[in-house]
Amino acid sequence: MIMGFIESLRDKGFAVESICRVLTEQGCKIAARTYRSWRTTRPAARTVTDAKTVDAVRSAAWATMTDGRRKMTPEGLYGRVKMTNYLRRNGVVVTPGAVDRAMRLLGLSGAVRNKKVRTTIPAEDGIRAGDLVNRDFTATAPDQLWVTDFT
Repeated sequence: MIMGFIESLRDKGFAVESICRVLTEQGCKIAARTYRSWRTTRPAARTVTDAKTVDAVRSAAWATMTDGRRKMTPEGLYGRVKMTNYLRRNGVVVTPGAVDRAMRLLGLSGAVRNKKVRTTIPAEDGIRAGDLVNRDFTATAPDQLWVTDFT
């Protein structure tokens, strides 16, 4: 932010050293060398790819209607894995981590499925029927041992 301020003053014709001297006098210590190194540095490769990924996720998740409103598409409900696969199928080179960061930045999360419905509710006391056979299912004679399975 301060570098942008120095850049705007430099465009108006002020010298970088003068700007930095005044800023230092006002309590914002900055050296001209810091400004020059900022000016020559390029953005990191991850920053560039993350920006491209954010654009790809945004265009996949939302569509612009004819009247200018934006509407979420069904792909906007995809989770991270599905969104990564969807973008790759459409020719966008992305990594799962970049898609994860982009979706967090855009406030997207996949649709959460409901938990499995529990149809059998155990009794309040929680006592199960005893094992009368002691897991030994061999009978010595007919009509000695009767077992059943209700699953």
